[in-house]
Amino acid sequence: MPVLLLAGATLLPGAAHAAAGPDFQYVGQDDRVHGLTAPRGCVEAEGGGARAVTNGTGSSATLFEGHRCSGRALRVMRPGEVGQVRPYFASVRFSVTR
Repeated sequence: MPVLLLAGATLLPGAAHAAAGPDFQYVGQDDRVHGLTAPRGCVEAEGGGARAVTNGTGSSATLFEGHRCSGRALRVMRPGEVGQVRPYFASVRFSVTR
């Protein structure tokens, strides 16, 4: 699954729906904004997911502390939900229902 690196992107509620762009965005531990377009299944959080997260997909996104969606599930984000995640997540699984 390709990961897009976006410099200077804004994480605002509804922003994913207002303009074409990534469906799922997060700020990484590397202080960069990362975005995924049409993610499916389990996806690694390049840069180590941290802080602001926007789930603009039509699926629930479960954030995991370990790689390959292993370890403790830290949070489940509903479609359209925006929130904060601390300290970080390593991977995220998207539900298959839309």
